[in-house]
Amino acid sequence: MNNIIVQKFGGTSLATEEARSRVIHHIRREMDEGNRVVVVVSAMGRRGEPFATDTLLEWAKAHGQLQARERDLLLSCGEMISATTLSGLLHEEGISNCVLTGGQAGIMTTNEHTNAQITSIHPHRILKELESQALVIVTGFQGCTPEGDITTLGRGGSDTTATALGVALKANRVDIFTDVVGIMTADPRIVEDATPLATVTYNEICNLAFQGAKVIHPRAVEIAMQTHVPIRVRSTLSDHPGTLVTQVTENHPLAGEMHERPITGIAQVPHVTQIEIKAKEGQYDLQLQVFKAMAENGISVDFINVNPSGVAYTVNDGVADRAEEILAAMGMEPTLQRDCAKVSAVGAGMKGSPGVMSQIVEALTEEDIQILQSADSHTTIWVLVQGEDMVRAVRALHRAFQLHDRKE
Repeated sequence: MNNIIVQKFGGTSLATEEARSRVIHHIRREMDEGNRVVVVVSAMGRRGEPFATDTLLEWAKAHGQLQARERDLLLSCGEMISATTLSGLLHEEGISNCVLTGGQAGIMTTNEHTNAQITSIHPHRILKELESQALVIVTGFQGCTPEGDITTLGRGGSDTTATALGVALKANRVDIFTDVVGIMTADPRIVEDATPLATVTYNEICNLAFQGAKVIHPRAVEIAMQTHVPIRVRSTLSDHPGTLVTQVTENHPLAGEMHERPITGIAQVPHVTQIEIKAKEGQYDLQLQVFKAMAENGISVDFINVNPSGVAYTVNDGVADRAEEILAAMGMEPTLQRDCAKVSAVGAGMKGSPGVMSQIVEALTEEDIQILQSADSHTTIWVLVQGEDMVRAVRALHRAFQLHDRKE
């Protein structure tokens, strides 16, 4: 079956009557263009609203001690309410459809309740229903174990559902609908002249997502990247085409532009603490001791810098005190720099482009912003700054690379 489009609608896209009307508009447009549509839905609304996932989770915490298996049963209800609500509205519009749970749609997962991983997808039921229905609605965020138990997929689960189905169905495209017009060059709440990007690579959006941009979950992008299924990130409330996430090779028409503009976007992660430990003379296993202790105590580390004289890394502010206690109990003397922020410049074009780090240092120096630590990869340069400098740092880098002036 050709011309399959997967559309994923997030919680804000389904939270109001106006938004749901726009959802139907986007579905009709694809049908009018001759596409077969599979719709993936999230739970309606956000924290505090009655059917949102976070609201259901708070309900569970306040009423007894649900086990993980039963908690997944409760959390899966939000998507079922969204799916059946949309189904009824579509039937009123004369659009035939059916609703499938994640398990009915063939999404098989591990037994890790509340954070299951997809192991396989068997979309036979979806394809069968598309022969007689105008479209199929699938509840996002959930799957099924081999024993038939409902599981949920953790944060970004509906994005993951959509791209995994896109791969399994060999879809022409996966559209991720949200409340913004696409992937922006920076957080528009920080940078007023941030602009939407027409195209980004899979690697770029993964790095932007990992470094603080919350528009799409990186796990979902990684799934689509395996088979090069294109993704569009677009707004429910607009007909703007949004941002196309795709594979750009050296011969791709965009390759030249990327080398001309080495930086695609700026992202930030606030509320991190830098921890530094100096090695004592003859102490060659410091790094092993430190990271083993962090792992054994369930503390996630980031921004790691290892050298013969010691080690530096970051943790979330919320676990910094615990990390300090652990290290002190081991006889170490850690130095903590609290309330820092990681600012990232991301761009596939920086590989082989000289002077990018120089521009970053120059831009931050001109703003009297101290770089506490830095690291780089082929597509990302990270700098650690004081938390109070984060906003100015993001704005300075956005200006330095003229991202406000992108011609998309």
